[in-house]
Amino acid sequence: MSHAEREKMKLLQRLRKLRGQLDAVERSLAADEDCGGQLMLLAAVRGGVNGLMGEVLETHIRFHLVDGAKEQIAPELAEDLIDLVRAYLK
Repeated sequence: MSHAEREKMKLLQRLRKLRGQLDAVERSLAADEDCGGQLMLLAAVRGGVNGLMGEVLETHIRFHLVDGAKEQIAPELAEDLIDLVRAYLK
């Protein structure tokens, strides 16, 4: 299995986990459960979405701005950009 294929599988696994978290939110709302629990579930979903977005952005930066771009940026600048994006998404 290639590196790109492994990365794709990791992203799909994260997406499936998010789907499960959203299903839990739906069940909680349908069952009229405690608001505090619902808020915790929603916070987990938000964290999961931010994590997935960070992974996709990192992949985009690495493969389209560093390795495969016509006008490449310095790897150090790419790392700074990735760190900035991850900090923003927290």
